[in-house]
Amino acid sequence: MSVSLWNKIKKNVEYDVVIIGGGISGLSAAYWLSKYSDLRIAIVEKNTIGSGASGRNAGFITCGSVEHFSRLVSLHGLEESLKIWKFSEDNLSLLKEHIIKDKDIGFEHCGSFSLATEKTELDELISSANIMKDNNIDVEILNEIDVKSRLGVEKFIGGIKYLNDATVNPIKLLNEIKNNLGKNVDIFENNEVYEVNNSLVKTNQLDIKTSSTIYALNGYTSFIDKFFENKIYPTRGQVVSTEKATPFMEGACYANSFLDYFRQSKEGEFVIGGFRQENEEVTLNHDGINPKVNKELENFIKDYIPKLKDVKINHRWSGIMGFSTDGQPMVGSLPSNQEIFYLGGYTGHGLGLAFHCAKVLVDLMMEGTQLPVFLSGRRFEK
Repeated sequence: MSVSLWNKIKKNVEYDVVIIGGGISGLSAAYWLSKYSDLRIAIVEKNTIGSGASGRNAGFITCGSVEHFSRLVSLHGLEESLKIWKFSEDNLSLLKEHIIKDKDIGFEHCGSFSLATEKTELDELISSANIMKDNNIDVEILNEIDVKSRLGVEKFIGGIKYLNDATVNPIKLLNEIKNNLGKNVDIFENNEVYEVNNSLVKTNQLDIKTSSTIYALNGYTSFIDKFFENKIYPTRGQVVSTEKATPFMEGACYANSFLDYFRQSKEGEFVIGGFRQENEEVTLNHDGINPKVNKELENFIKDYIPKLKDVKINHRWSGIMGFSTDGQPMVGSLPSNQEIFYLGGYTGHGLGLAFHCAKVLVDLMMEGTQLPVFLSGRRFEK
């Protein structure tokens, strides 16, 4: 991040907390902080609210993490894996209670599916489902006929359904969080931060004196602080959508071990993203369109979704996600400065984690509440 001499239009202001980033992380942190009415809070955003990955995703609010539950257990053990799952379930509950309510934001509590094209993956999915059922997580096992009749897809031999997942229009969700911010929150769009120097945050338009700073930049966190270079890394996700079609899909879907994902919106557009495995430039930090990935996404629709073979593609886009080294989000404060806080590294599950991550970060900042171990950035400091 850098700003030229000619773009610097300076004004001196002062806030108690400055949040850098106007996506789901930044807005969520501002929401929980605004409960403390004596605080003066500023959100600074390089472009406009939701212009990053928070407004460029497919709108999945899913539980768990990037791994099948059986793999999660192998990495973290059963007890910790259940905590990780419960944390994401609570994220959705908090969103429904505080933000979604009965608002018209494209929200559907329709569950999500993980689908398999090969027996080895189906066996792993069934193994995950059995562990989950044994631990009272709502999940359903589907055979090939179930998948075809309920989702309208071909070539999948079975899968499982996570009953408590949901989908939403991500921009409408962000705007609803914004609408619920307290009067003690100011938003400064088109303000690019180029330096954070202890208690001073510098943008192209403002010099902001502050007591505390929050990095809410997810995939761009390492651009502002080298501490995150080997901890949160940018990964480009690419998406296409079709014109509206009569709704036929029961819920959102994952395929190919979570690498590919698709859904039909409430209005009927089919949205599909993924195929990062075809992208030789996965760590590129710009949101351009990769023609090879784009072709794979369009071919998937033709090969696997026969009801859409004649429906036109109407939009193509991409966004930069933040992936963490171990797949779990990072929340905490910098070892070198305990008044600089951060949250990010959602590894493709920002909508399913950020609102709750922001709450525990604010609880840490304001009440000194201890972070869950699987979130704490301290796990990377050794």
